[in-house]
Amino acid sequence: MVWSWILSLKNHDWVLNGASCVVICIGLLSLFSAGTDQFYKQIIWIFLGGILFLIVSSLDYRIFSAHFFPALALYLVSVLGIVAVDLVGITVRGSERWIDTGLFLIEPVEPLKIALILILAKYFSVRNREVHKARNVIVPVIYFFIPAFLVFLQPDLGSLIVLFGIWLGMVIVAGTKIRHSFVIVLGGISLSVIAWLFFLYDYQKERIISFLNPSLDPLGSSYNAIQSVITVSSGGLWGKGLGQGTQSQLGFLPEATTDFIYAAIVEEMGIIVGCLIIVLFCVIVWRLCRIALRARSNFARIAVFGVALLIAIQAGFNIGMVVGILPITGLTLPLMSYGGSSMVTICVALGIAQSVHRNSYVEYEKTVIALE
Repeated sequence: MVWSWILSLKNHDWVLNGASCVVICIGLLSLFSAGTDQFYKQIIWIFLGGILFLIVSSLDYRIFSAHFFPALALYLVSVLGIVAVDLVGITVRGSERWIDTGLFLIEPVEPLKIALILILAKYFSVRNREVHKARNVIVPVIYFFIPAFLVFLQPDLGSLIVLFGIWLGMVIVAGTKIRHSFVIVLGGISLSVIAWLFFLYDYQKERIISFLNPSLDPLGSSYNAIQSVITVSSGGLWGKGLGQGTQSQLGFLPEATTDFIYAAIVEEMGIIVGCLIIVLFCVIVWRLCRIALRARSNFARIAVFGVALLIAIQAGFNIGMVVGILPITGLTLPLMSYGGSSMVTICVALGIAQSVHRNSYVEYEKTVIALE
């Protein structure tokens, strides 16, 4: 049994595995340079994430498509976790997102991202012939709106953007008519205006305004964005060297191991490594899209596209905010930023994608043998 499991690893997409491992190693190198115990804690999270990745990738993804309960259970547990945050959660940097277990912090919104991907993929795969009908978009709206509203109340604008991007992308990929998608986007814009007028906190409005004009409050709401851009631009082509970053090591750059780890990496390792990271994320998303396009079921195709959207949106927004082309949203960089919830979530998501790739490869081999 163990030997057959080891042999099944050859059916993995090793370009995807390789790109993911390099990204993780660069992130670890930056955490080591920071000289904190976060480096050793992150190794533990990577080890746990790696085990879950191997377990999930060895499963047949069709257990999620054949049975609704696993996806629904994960969805409900994640939503209840977000509700629990309001009751027993702790506040960090003005946001109440975490539950303190005594040993580590849990961020329930992270597994919710996988739950949303699986539950939407299951829903659309069952109704793939009727998804063009407007009424069949109502249930996915409910699946999105309930956790999105709770996340908004925390407030966690970054995760809300990721959840909306995943939901909208999967709705479109599933085959929803363009006019229905347009109505959805229009509704999202309308809700954004209402949120700005009645629901957004002052600090969230200040972040957006400071993004449009950083000079308005350089020592206040614009401080993080300005310091991030300074950090990135000070690294030069080859960087200042590990442990030699003045911005990141001396405390000028906030959250140098989490939200702004990309800036710390570019400062110490240079623009060359910064560009390499972008290329690696592009490779990861490309391989995920490739797996989705070659998937042999509608569920698998939609689910893996959801994983690609998760990584693309989160990495894109994080790097965008670090270099100053997007407002600060508090999103971490997948596989690189310090944090267990995010690391484990992305590893499980990649495990689902590899399960689809492995089983699609086996099915293809069986088809070829049958034809011969």
